[in-house]
Amino acid sequence: MAEPQRVRDKEKDAIRREVWATLERYEVVTSPRPCYGKIPGFVGSSGIVAKVLKLESFRRAQTVYTTPDLSNRIIREESLKRGKKVVVSLPKLRGYAVLDPEKIAPSKYVFASTLRGVLALGERIKWPEGVDIDIIVVGSVAVNRDGSRLGRGDGIYDLEYAILRELHVINEKTPIITAVHDLQVIDKKIPMYRHDVPVDYIATPTQLIATSTAYPRPPGIIWELLPIDFIKSTPILRALFGIS
Repeated sequence: MAEPQRVRDKEKDAIRREVWATLERYEVVTSPRPCYGKIPGFVGSSGIVAKVLKLESFRRAQTVYTTPDLSNRIIREESLKRGKKVVVSLPKLRGYAVLDPEKIAPSKYVFASTLRGVLALGERIKWPEGVDIDIIVVGSVAVNRDGSRLGRGDGIYDLEYAILRELHVINEKTPIITAVHDLQVIDKKIPMYRHDVPVDYIATPTQLIATSTAYPRPPGIIWELLPIDFIKSTPILRALFGIS
């Protein structure tokens, strides 16, 4: 690893630790506790809905993609209430689940929006091939108003985005939202690599921020960044890489 990258990685780790410590110190985390190493739910998340509904791209969306974080639960619930299908990525690249509001009783929308509900009521699929995703909601640990963001540090959500691009179910103009607590919006510069996914909108309990980000989005999977053993051990990557 080149020295400049080591420095940037240390900067990223320091930002994550600082944000996690701040969230714990102000006791705004709902679950999981402690939140270190996680993308947590937070106090005031119900206020996110009003902010996201300001987006015409969300109101018009027929299919919403979200990472499985608790911070995105309220958006999944609202999507179902508004008749939108929800595609949820399952942890550790284990596939996806589709929540179809026409196949779920409205009384179960709240449960369906939880990870347990996704697993119980969602239709499991290997990958969302042939599905047109209109908007993406991704979990974040920290985000800057310029659209740069940090996840947990494992790079999985960036890779999930790249997979969606490889499958042609999204394109470079598909809007990307992240839902975070206001304390997760930082002024400090966040280092971004070519595989890192920026965000177009930041929804917090108190505000909706349009980033007008200048950061490019990865056009697909950057294969040279992935260890071959990881590719071989991950079914969807094996298929996309062409390993039989």
